[in-house]
Amino acid sequence: MRVAKGKKRALILTHDNPDPDSMAAAVALAHILEKRAGIEARVGYGGIIGRAENIAFVKVLHLPVSHVSQLDLDSFDLFGLVDTQPPVGNHSLPSRIRVDIVVDHHPLREESLQAPFADVGGDFGATSTMVVEYMRAAKLEPSVEVATALFYGIKADTRDLGRETTQTDVDSYLWLFPRCDKQLLGQIEHPVLPARYFQLYHTAFERAKVYSSAIVTDLEEVYSPDMVAEVAERMMFLEGMKWSLAYATYRNQLYVSLRVKDRRMNAGRLIREICEDYGGSSGGHGSMAGARLPLSGRANQRKALKRELVNRFLEAFGVADERPVSLLAAQDA
Repeated sequence: MRVAKGKKRALILTHDNPDPDSMAAAVALAHILEKRAGIEARVGYGGIIGRAENIAFVKVLHLPVSHVSQLDLDSFDLFGLVDTQPPVGNHSLPSRIRVDIVVDHHPLREESLQAPFADVGGDFGATSTMVVEYMRAAKLEPSVEVATALFYGIKADTRDLGRETTQTDVDSYLWLFPRCDKQLLGQIEHPVLPARYFQLYHTAFERAKVYSSAIVTDLEEVYSPDMVAEVAERMMFLEGMKWSLAYATYRNQLYVSLRVKDRRMNAGRLIREICEDYGGSSGGHGSMAGARLPLSGRANQRKALKRELVNRFLEAFGVADERPVSLLAAQDA
């Protein structure tokens, strides 16, 4: 409230190609600023909302989120980042603008501490959990739509409280449960799917390679960058896998998504170490991480970059000497 004092209009930005956790936390934070600080607050995002569940999430709950291209940034005097941090680079806030508020459950990037208000890190399973804590401290009762959004944000990011979950995540989940609309939740979780969704999975299965305990999938060109994370997540369900890597091209950028079941390895740290030489942005935490890298040059140069990147990951997985087997030809253990 001290940071917001004297301000008139706030813009809360999610990371690009936002997921439900990012959007829910941003909408709830904007709601808190409006109700408790008395200032107008908008929510913006860059990239696209592409997954069917995420499109349904915004549509069914009528979430007030706008693409950053539709917003006049100069009309705002307070800026916040949610589920991302200033130095990460996976958001659409220009570097000329100083960030006032940073709220993120991912590991702390030291530059974030330059913001007047920075609540970053900890071991929460979702950023939505952190904002629920703010809402409860402010004694604010969320609308059904905001409660459902926050509930689904926690549910999706923690995989039904089964991944990297703290007691605070559980408490927030249980606090939201009686406040959310289960029918709307069902519409979000089970949306109708476009034909290209199944075509993309056809490509994923056809091109997937199994290296004993690791599976690597080249999705080629995708219609939505957040499908890369969905495929990496899905492939992790293959029996015996400790590592799942999916990558694809979208608008001259390479999107990489990593899932890890080996507790000795930190997915976020690993993807940063491997991808830092290629520019772009990368980050994550214990069992899941992602990167977005610029692609330039001719087709053969792009192929060489992908090959080099995959080889680095295979070395890190300890399976570089394994002979790959096509997923469709793999045998059950």
